[in-house]
Amino acid sequence: MANKDGHRRFGNIRALPSGRVQIRYPGPDGRMRTGADTYPDKRSADRALSLIEGQMITGEWTDPQRAKVTLQAYAEKWIDQRPHLRPRTVELYRWLLTRHIGPHLGRIPVGKISPEMVRDWRATLLSNGVSVSAAAKAYRLLRAVLMTATDDRIIPRNPCRIRGAGDEKAAERPVLTVAQVFELAGLMKDRRFRALVLLVTFASLRWGEAIALRRCDIDLDDRTVSIRRQYVELSEQLILGPPKSRAGARTVGIPAAIIPELRDHLAAYVGPQETDLVFAGPLGGVLRRGNFRRDSGWAAAVSKIGTPGVHFHDLRHTGNMLAAPGASLGDLKARMGHDSARAAMIYQHATATADRAIADALDLRIETSEKDNDDGPMAR
Repeated sequence: MANKDGHRRFGNIRALPSGRVQIRYPGPDGRMRTGADTYPDKRSADRALSLIEGQMITGEWTDPQRAKVTLQAYAEKWIDQRPHLRPRTVELYRWLLTRHIGPHLGRIPVGKISPEMVRDWRATLLSNGVSVSAAAKAYRLLRAVLMTATDDRIIPRNPCRIRGAGDEKAAERPVLTVAQVFELAGLMKDRRFRALVLLVTFASLRWGEAIALRRCDIDLDDRTVSIRRQYVELSEQLILGPPKSRAGARTVGIPAAIIPELRDHLAAYVGPQETDLVFAGPLGGVLRRGNFRRDSGWAAAVSKIGTPGVHFHDLRHTGNMLAAPGASLGDLKARMGHDSARAAMIYQHATATADRAIADALDLRIETSEKDNDDGPMAR
């Protein structure tokens, strides 16, 4: 719109040698933008500037220049600008971008991605044999990246609009019985791993927490294990850091029934220093998943007890389920180091008594299981 002396209040218009008309205008940041299109006459250009000015006033304007950035470049920068992501999350995001998003949408400018493109992309993933779970993870990442693009005023609306596309329907994980846990521990090819199976189960530990334990973290007299740090295992490196969340730093009660096994393990396989690893690798370093699977005979052992689909992480799930009867949700969250800062703040000062009760209840379940088996689950 022009003022009384003929000059425009917002932006400017100039004629091109071709006879068409081009517009320029300041963005919200004060930087001048050149219109993405040219116009046949001054009146058309004037209407375009008025429309842009109105969009800026209402907050609906998007930056046509920034919209030219490719999705690949924008997504890579999006990941880099989130320093608080856990290392494994960063690795997962980069893998999803490289494997499932980039090859299909990576070269397309962010401003050109449409809902139809997103639907075609997801359908292509699924038709190519990508699992529903992996497709859901990729969709959630794409949706998050493009949501930031809307916040940055690069696009007016997120084109990820497929209802339920980000949902994962994971199969229910198996739960072992107490007897199966002890049988599995006894079937480990290397006896060093027997205590690992028992402690991870009955203290509800994560893999990274278990392999980071030091001698000073286990108090046999008080029957507790303290989780103060964890190893994050990436494809090519191990990273030592704090537990998964604030709630992950915790002290957990241990059932008395496994104390003798832990005592024997500490005497036979752990060095005398307080900082020596409780579950070390074959050469004394940090235990890696691959080495554990190879040296423990895990696949053969879980098949022998009749649960061939059991993963190591299912031991933690089993421990939680075994401890659940009679325990409150808050006590279980605190015991497991649930990824909830709120749960940790509520229960971190009030769970010592409740956690010991959980450990005692696990003892009772172990004793009951022993009575149901003539030789008892500890016999080998």
